[in-house]
Amino acid sequence: MKTFFHTIVVLLLVLIITINKSPGDVVFRDNFRDQNQWRFITDAVMGGVSTGTVVFETKEGSFHALLSGNVTTENNGGFIQIRRNLRDHNLTKAKYIKIVAKGNNQKYFIHLRTTGMLFPWQYYQSEFIVTEEFKEFILPIKGFKKSGFLLANTVQSRGITSLGIVAIGRNHQAKIYIKEILFIE
Repeated sequence: MKTFFHTIVVLLLVLIITINKSPGDVVFRDNFRDQNQWRFITDAVMGGVSTGTVVFETKEGSFHALLSGNVTTENNGGFIQIRRNLRDHNLTKAKYIKIVAKGNNQKYFIHLRTTGMLFPWQYYQSEFIVTEEFKEFILPIKGFKKSGFLLANTVQSRGITSLGIVAIGRNHQAKIYIKEILFIE
């Protein structure tokens, strides 16, 4: 009986520790305080005619980036994005990407690039749909889909070299405010 009681106590302690564990330690955070880390890119790099801007704003003490513009598939185009280099950051322990964003009720994507990618048009992607109020989106890194062949089926966090927030693939007006991006365990 004593052994049974001790086993139950140990199991309850393990359960309590597991339940109370934080959703994940932060491996990397960007809250747009340093706008020089971000680069705006359009499909003009490949002959497209999409247009847009990125504006870095501060409201009520909170920084955010506003990516907006006209995305058109005309002339084999179809994207605007902001991209950040992550080569100098150790993301090995990251399992999720959390993004805090709002916008115009449209679908947007996060694109990850990794070591070993041969071509500039290769990426892994995950989608999310913004609403008019800021919302947290937690995207499992293992759930990102590859853009084509010649890529591994899943992303290895240790190989991530950049992250892009992208409006892509269809004719639409883009307008997304991003408050924060985190890589978490």
